[in-house]
Amino acid sequence: MGSLAAVESWWAARMGGGRWSRADQRRLAGDAALWLVTAAPIGYAGVTPPHSGRDTMLTVCALLVLTAAVGVSRRWPVAALVMAVLGSLLNGNFLFAIPVFSYLAGRRSATATPAAVAFVALAAGGTVLNLGLLGAGAATWFLLASVLLFAGVFPWLVGRYRRQQHELIEAGRWHAEALVREERGAAERIRLRERARIAQEMHDSLGHDLSLIALRAAALEVAADLDQRHRAAAGELRASVATATERLHEIIGLLREEGGASSTRPAEESVAELVDGAREAGMAVRLAATPDAAELPARVRHAAHRVVREALTNAARYAPGAAVDVRLARAGDRIEVAVVNAPPPAGPLPGPPSHGSGLLALAERVRLAGGSLDAGPRPDGGFVVRAGLPVTGPVAVDSTGPADEPARVDPGRAARPAAGGDRTGRAEPPERPAEAERRLRDARRRVRRSLLAALGAPVGLALVLSLVYYPVATAGTVLDQATFDAMRVGTVRAELTGLPRRQLDRPAGAGTAGCEYYTDGNFPLAQPTWRLCFADGRLVSKERINQ
Repeated sequence: MGSLAAVESWWAARMGGGRWSRADQRRLAGDAALWLVTAAPIGYAGVTPPHSGRDTMLTVCALLVLTAAVGVSRRWPVAALVMAVLGSLLNGNFLFAIPVFSYLAGRRSATATPAAVAFVALAAGGTVLNLGLLGAGAATWFLLASVLLFAGVFPWLVGRYRRQQHELIEAGRWHAEALVREERGAAERIRLRERARIAQEMHDSLGHDLSLIALRAAALEVAADLDQRHRAAAGELRASVATATERLHEIIGLLREEGGASSTRPAEESVAELVDGAREAGMAVRLAATPDAAELPARVRHAAHRVVREALTNAARYAPGAAVDVRLARAGDRIEVAVVNAPPPAGPLPGPPSHGSGLLALAERVRLAGGSLDAGPRPDGGFVVRAGLPVTGPVAVDSTGPADEPARVDPGRAARPAAGGDRTGRAEPPERPAEAERRLRDARRRVRRSLLAALGAPVGLALVLSLVYYPVATAGTVLDQATFDAMRVGTVRAELTGLPRRQLDRPAGAGTAGCEYYTDGNFPLAQPTWRLCFADGRLVSKERINQ
């Protein structure tokens, strides 16, 4: 009962709750068509008169073997091929089924090793059986070997080629999908990089403006001509601005790329205009600039502007009321930028401590411009920011490239569907373009090899088979044209010169008794060419039977 329940459970699973799935229906229809096509020759010969009990039994056994071969052809295609070849011992009409199962073995087998082993075993076993046990002649062996070659090996090679061609198509699909995924990823990285650039620009610009607002509020807070209520409001304003600055820093920090560097370019504002804006906000800033900004490369102007802006923002935030000196000087092929602030007269403004991320981003910006940055506290309690920027020379750029110069993306190709699952709907793991390219290259190489094998292997094997068969079949049976012409009718056989020491087997259907058959050495079949007939030990006729 337990085994019956297991069978019922398996059947229910196969039926999908009472109904065949589409895949099962297709497989069943394919197997049924395969059985009908291969069973037709066997069944037709079995129902054709005359009938005998033995012939009927052999036909039934052959059909059972064929059914078993069809049943295992999907899971064990090489075993199905071997069963078809062995079935030819029961019924010669299995010859029509051998090419079909051979093609399916090549089409369905993942590797070539099982089929190669099977062909070698069949060839060796057939040779031992025909030449050793059954005593068949060389001609019979050659015929059976040719059948195995052209009905077995050649269709298998064609099926193998078709499988490799299908794998090439699949590899091409994987490659195309990997390229689409890569392009979509590149477009996504560009979008994220642009978002990070905008976020950094917001941080730099708004952070600088908020610092100046806090500086103005601090000046109002300590103004002597305001009453206590207004000074308290100015203090609340300054605290609110400081809190807003910190929140802006935290939010923008989340939007920045991990380990990324700021690559924003400030508005076309000169360092002098930046200093004037800070001075109008109440900062005590002095500017000493010797180089003409118009003569500097754009990357140097942008980097210098960024250094000064970041240094002024930090000075307004952490050293309110302190004097700040800004200096730009040309030193050979470099521009030296220095921003030095004195200690704050009343101490730093209360608020959260600095995280140093602004200086890190600033150092990366200077590095991208090919320069170097040095920043740190002074012994007297102030702070200094120094940067050296090359006017000429190569610019050091990281491996990802500047964010403001994104890679070009073909919008048409990027809009194609992304990689999904396979044709059965299963999700496939993403594959990188390099791996997909390798898969495609390997598939192309396998297809080329399969095509060469499908075209060259039968020819090569036929040539080898002929070279093996020909010496065995023709040894001692070759009679040349000159010797045949010199033979005279009526000559005693013992007096005939040049007569081969061995004769060929009598051809099928030849009813002439007392005749001997020889060949002229025709390659590769070594068919009988000459017929010499003797009576009472004398040559009575000679003729050529194979033109």
